[in-house]
Amino acid sequence: MADVAAAAGVSGQTVSRVANGRANVDPATRERVVAAMQKLGYRPNSAARALRSGRFRNIGVIMFSLSSYGNTRTLDAVARVADEAGYSLTLITVASATQSDVAGAFVRLSEHAVDGVVILIEKHRLGEAEIELPTGLPVVVVDSRAEYVYPVVDNDQALGARLATEHLLDLGHETVWHISGPLESYAAERRRVAWWETLRGRGAPTPEVLVGDWTADAGHRLGARLATDPVVTAIFATNDQMALGVLRALHEAGRAVPGEISVVGFDDTPEAANFWPPLTTVRQDFERVGASAIRSLLAEIEGEISAERVVVPTELIVRESSGPRR
Repeated sequence: MADVAAAAGVSGQTVSRVANGRANVDPATRERVVAAMQKLGYRPNSAARALRSGRFRNIGVIMFSLSSYGNTRTLDAVARVADEAGYSLTLITVASATQSDVAGAFVRLSEHAVDGVVILIEKHRLGEAEIELPTGLPVVVVDSRAEYVYPVVDNDQALGARLATEHLLDLGHETVWHISGPLESYAAERRRVAWWETLRGRGAPTPEVLVGDWTADAGHRLGARLATDPVVTAIFATNDQMALGVLRALHEAGRAVPGEISVVGFDDTPEAANFWPPLTTVRQDFERVGASAIRSLLAEIEGEISAERVVVPTELIVRESSGPRR
């Protein structure tokens, strides 16, 4: 810092202000200091800065998978907002959402010197006992359970499923068949329960639930079963990938969509508008969820402790895969 100060013709305190992003530095002076830093190859010592300030400017993220559309979109928003706030990310993926895996990842992040942790186990059940973590770090959970003592952020899974089911019933379908996500998924459970409650509330029959694994292959396999039943006129698949498999199975069986069977998905992936026919689906705002989660965590880091629960509304996007019952 002394070398930078000498090269820029300023005090060491001014160099410190520039290095720490303080606003009380004249723009021309800041430019001279930055130019001197670049010329001399100066880099602030993050370890020394952390010892002085008590902050590492680093956020930990625990995730179950990077392959999920929702996870990657949420993580992208977390990374963007963290970067805007001057924080970096340390990411740890876990093999399962069990107590041992999540708590173990939490301990590892503590060793990596992070200021707080975002737990993002989207589409995977975290039981009440499985979210008991070591104390000492601010935590925000991306999940729709309300029982946690930590701030919680998630899309409104139940609202989306209700909108999808009501849409099909309003089109005149006697009932709606449901292809669910895995039983261990809390998001799938919320959608499944909301579908069932909506049918019961409207006095409609409640067909047997078919359980898949989020993949298009599972949707194709289960869709092929439904395609052989002439009574089936409306299908709500719990994500767009399974809805894609359902559409393929119906095409192969010669069942017209939406002429004979209507199909609704969930997520509104970028490809959904280009399915054949374009898919009616429920849009989740993953970007808003990720941004809300990291902002809530940053507020905790600043001392604003709160167990606030943020539920982001979902929206039905109507396209050509759903239509009136014949």
